Amino acid sequence: MNRIISFPHLATYYIPIKYIISKITKCEIYIPPLNNQETIVLGSKYSPQDICMPFKYNLGNYINALNHGANILIQAGGGCRYGYFAELQERILEELGYNFTFVNLIKNNHVSIKKMYEFAKEVNHKLNIFSYLYYLIQGFLIIIFMDKLNKYKRINQAKAENPELFEVQNKKMLKSFSKEKLSIIKIISKYRYYKKKYHQISLKENQKQIKILLIGELYTLMDSEASNHLEQNLINENIVVYRYTDLTYLLLKKKFNQGKILNESKKYLKYPLGADGAESVYYALKHCKSGIDGIIHIKSYGCVPEINAIPILSKICEEYETPILYLSFDGENNISNIDTKLEAFYEMIKTKKNKI
Repeated sequence: MNRIISFPHLATYYIPIKYIISKITKCEIYIPPLNNQETIVLGSKYSPQDICMPFKYNLGNYINALNHGANILIQAGGGCRYGYFAELQERILEELGYNFTFVNLIKNNHVSIKKMYEFAKEVNHKLNIFSYLYYLIQGFLIIIFMDKLNKYKRINQAKAENPELFEVQNKKMLKSFSKEKLSIIKIISKYRYYKKKYHQISLKENQKQIKILLIGELYTLMDSEASNHLEQNLINENIVVYRYTDLTYLLLKKKFNQGKILNESKKYLKYPLGADGAESVYYALKHCKSGIDGIIHIKSYGCVPEINAIPILSKICEEYETPILYLSFDGENNISNIDTKLEAFYEMIKTKKNKI
């Protein structure tokens, strides 16, 4: 039987993830449609009612993939209680009558490089550790460079003379990194090329724009559909956006930052809050001290680590007189209600900024 592998979406990271998996397994890869309303409706239909939104999106992705011929599903989400959901997802899909192999790459609630190699070796006997590490490095470089370019876009698109140029270059960049024949040299070259293109976009001078920090649960922050495209909507409102949670941080930096985060936030934190709750506190404190105009905290409905962070965030923002807005998403939100809250938040920040 022909092996067809699939995995759930997380923003545009399907590009490097597909590249890595296709190279190390030599199998066909099926990519479900990007997350949309149909995805969350499908996932919600078969999910426990009060389970988190990422679970529902992922289940919707899995069902779509199985309906299109996929027979190997990969789960690589961890860091919170989501890391223990693989068994439940597998059970739900089996009860729906699907025949498939479920590969859980989580160990100790984090993605295991070793488990990934063992899985790839099982389906691709010709794979050796050197080829595996080579393709892994390539994939990580694509992730790092995508994140660097997206960070520059978030901070500078609202300042651009023609903001649409960022969208044009972003689409070209993603398409370029989607090509099958890549090498480390080509990946670095592509990054340098698009970095130059991004920096060539003319920016307005002496613009007093609103600056907002986005913090919260990682999935809602990174996948635009999960937050009703909040980040881009802020940019479209001529707002400079700061957001630190990305895949580069989660895979390569997070474990090295925990000591620093707890030390610099010791007035408010004694212990980690789980997932990215401590990061939310740390970056809120850091930007409140530097005079950020406002903070928006977003999360999936029922996200425990971020619920634990909310009282601390409220205390910090009260002490530094920084406006903060809390938004919770479940994939079936009343968009007009969220838009009304955002509009009121913008007006409050503008009024405060004009008084300074």
